[in-house]
Amino acid sequence: MSTERHYEREFVRTFFTSPTAVEGEDDSAKMLRSAAGLRGMQAPDTWIPDNEDATAPSMRDEGVENIVDVVAEHGAAFPGEIHPRVVWHRDDPSTRYAGFRMMLEIADPENGAVDHIDGFVIPEVGDIDDWKKADEFFTIVENEHGLEEGSLSMSVIVESGEAELAMGDLRKEMGRPSNNLERLFMLVDGEVDYTKDMRAMTPTGSLPPWPELRHNTSRGASAADLVAVDGPYDDIRDVEGYHERMVDNRAKGMIGIWSLTPGQVVEANRSPLPPKTGSWLLEVDGEDVELEAVDGKQVYDGDEVELDALGDDRYELEVGDDEMELDADGLREELLALTSYVPSMDDIVDSMEEFEAAKEAGKGAIAMTQSATLVIDGVEIDISKDRMWDEATYQAAQTPIALFQDVYEHRPDQHEELEEMYGADVVERATSVGN
Repeated sequence: MSTERHYEREFVRTFFTSPTAVEGEDDSAKMLRSAAGLRGMQAPDTWIPDNEDATAPSMRDEGVENIVDVVAEHGAAFPGEIHPRVVWHRDDPSTRYAGFRMMLEIADPENGAVDHIDGFVIPEVGDIDDWKKADEFFTIVENEHGLEEGSLSMSVIVESGEAELAMGDLRKEMGRPSNNLERLFMLVDGEVDYTKDMRAMTPTGSLPPWPELRHNTSRGASAADLVAVDGPYDDIRDVEGYHERMVDNRAKGMIGIWSLTPGQVVEANRSPLPPKTGSWLLEVDGEDVELEAVDGKQVYDGDEVELDALGDDRYELEVGDDEMELDADGLREELLALTSYVPSMDDIVDSMEEFEAAKEAGKGAIAMTQSATLVIDGVEIDISKDRMWDEATYQAAQTPIALFQDVYEHRPDQHEELEEMYGADVVERATSVGN
């Protein structure tokens, strides 16, 4: 398989769609113009002028014109990548041809937009032969307009069982002389149409969570050296749910997520980055509760965990319905099992720098110590845990730093906000560690 990339970004946090033509407005392109002006944390890594689902069929011809006009005028200044979504369907040749015509018009150099277009998004793909059909249209568009083959990247939306299975064929298909599938960039989940294609039902009519689809998309992207992006989270007021979805996705290796509003863009841009400050968590009734840092101590202020000092180095610990009488060592052991630490950006950089120095000195592994003073019901107890760092641990810790470095390289419009978030010294160290 060829691993030659036709794109620069290693990570995508945000996939932001905008209608290309709004009916009944004096300026039908107003949503595009608004999106084109986004900067900093409000601007997505990838902007998707959406000439498919977000735009009424009767407005799509005008939508193509609007994409050309707005991108030609504002594309050079837009800080993210631009990937218009065109129409396509695995079972409808006329729809596929309409998508081809859209790409042909948008990519015409005489229209002035293609210099700022990074690629196109193809929805409703089917089996791997259907992906190849789309790829062939890309090649024709490039040759028709004198563009370098592979210069336009292709991203697909996985909205069917066929497309999900096709991801397993990518490794053996990419790099064959008969196709240009190396142009693939993002694999994006489309859970709404996927639910329809699977004929799935829930009692409330809400979407199933589809963790298997998200895992399979992340796995397919990893195997083919691509970028995985989750689909839309349409309850735009549920910020906590959006965060939980992103946390769950990142545990699967899926960094990116669809964003429907500039507010979701900000949340999705910030969420994958390491936190500014570290935090201790205490497991309470199956959920992690963040402890409050007070005067250098970690305080639990809840009712589900209770701690009494009985004297003579004896303690009574109640966790839910469980009551335990313990000595100090036994108490520390129980609390260590219930606590975990979320490292800050500074913590991660410190640990990586320490391991790099140890490796330079010829050591293959070192112990990193995390310690804290916990306060529960006014009772203080010191805990500490050691974690062995070897090359594998170092490489795993490098992922959030690699994400930060990718953001810093490709999003200079966010430099000021990143320095405000972390401090200039931490940013400088984070951009150089691991290189």
